[in-house]
Amino acid sequence: MSDVVKNKVTIYHNARCSKSRATLALLEGHDVTVIDYLKEPPSADRIAELCNMLKLQPMQLIRVKEKAFAELALTRGDRRSAREWCKIMHENPVLIERPIVVVGKRAVIGRPPENVLGILGG
Repeated sequence: MSDVVKNKVTIYHNARCSKSRATLALLEGHDVTVIDYLKEPPSADRIAELCNMLKLQPMQLIRVKEKAFAELALTRGDRRSAREWCKIMHENPVLIERPIVVVGKRAVIGRPPENVLGILGG
């Protein structure tokens, strides 16, 4: 039995994002849970877990070109703890890079969408 069959696929999805829609299309045929993270933001703890799976620091998961980043007076040079950045993303989910696809204990950002093929076994 392959990992794809054993492991459910979860996508943190934004339907307004073309990359997110394209990534979701690549997941067709898999058992997928779609989380609209703008309506159901992941907890700060879950964001920290996702960062660990992605092997990224929280700041690397933030969309710094997003309007909200400037509106919140955030900068790349802000000296905040990883926990603080995760809390900021939980409270402002539009700042979370998208889409994020999770299979088992592995995760990848679907930029480009084909990135997901590696964790699907494709």
